[in-house]
Amino acid sequence: MALIFLNGGGMRGGPLHPQLQGTPMLCVARSAPRYRYFSVGDRFPAMHRSGTGSVVGEVYDLPLTVLRDHLLPAEPPELEIGVIELEDGAACLATVLRDAYLGGRELLDITHIGDWHAYLGGKNRP
Repeated sequence: MALIFLNGGGMRGGPLHPQLQGTPMLCVARSAPRYRYFSVGDRFPAMHRSGTGSVVGEVYDLPLTVLRDHLLPAEPPELEIGVIELEDGAACLATVLRDAYLGGRELLDITHIGDWHAYLGGKNRP
């Protein structure tokens, strides 16, 4: 089992949530204020350790076999597994933006929002 911080499609209601195979959420949390947060073509979010923003997400105690066999194969190629810091100082796995994609044309910096659901909700307002 490993703690993983999910901040996009793996969260409750997201398209990747079924890949968690019923793993219960432990808590809603925030990352430490060390990250930049991007919308990647409005398809999914991505954190990168190059900023001062905090990101909202959900923490799960995910079996490593579920991570290996279900969640990681469903993640976009722009993301990789990394270790992030939560607001309380705890370490947690997370999918993060690969350095090679930093500066890509599809990236929209949404660090000031820091919440994928809030970003998407704001786009759907008239």
